[in-house]
Amino acid sequence: MILQGDLPEVIPVFPLPGALLLPRSRLPLHLFEPRYLAMLDDALKTPHRLIGMVQPDPGARAGEHGLHRIGCAGKVTQFSETEDGRYMITLSGVSRFRVSSEVEGFTPYRRAQVSWDGFEQDLEPGDSDPGFNRESFMNLLSRYFDARELSTDWESLKDAEDELLINSLSMLLGFEPEDKQALLEAPSLSTRRETLVTLIEYDLRGGDDREMMQ
Repeated sequence: MILQGDLPEVIPVFPLPGALLLPRSRLPLHLFEPRYLAMLDDALKTPHRLIGMVQPDPGARAGEHGLHRIGCAGKVTQFSETEDGRYMITLSGVSRFRVSSEVEGFTPYRRAQVSWDGFEQDLEPGDSDPGFNRESFMNLLSRYFDARELSTDWESLKDAEDELLINSLSMLLGFEPEDKQALLEAPSLSTRRETLVTLIEYDLRGGDDREMMQ
């Protein structure tokens, strides 16, 4: 088990709108820009192999390239190189973090000073959702998939553990970046599930009550 004290104070950060990584979940990424290939190369040289996924902040002032304050770090657990020099990698979510400041330096990619405080639960083996009504949730999900003409392996969804189900849907469904950020910042699995249900219900209503999500 990773201890919070083992996590580094400075990590590379990858600002990618709409890409959500959650603790104990996996995110596949396709890297091809030279700066992110350099980021991967440097990360693989460290003992922790961490890369921080963070959403750009659209509320940043003009001329700034702001980041949301909370992101999630993942460990590079798989990587393969294509014939033309690109990389397919998998990040396994380790813990959320809070950006303290950006680190100036000579790397082509961005780095940040981060704090892991307040996210101790992320390093535990799992999280539970005692109030989860799976039957009701699956009925809502079925209506959403039908409305959006999406297909899935329903048997796998039905068999998935609560955390895997909720986190996977949070990462995969096509919500707006700000909604993804809300799912990331949810303090517990129960809160994330409630947020997910709200987003799905809002989408099914056609977005008439957007102000309710603010």
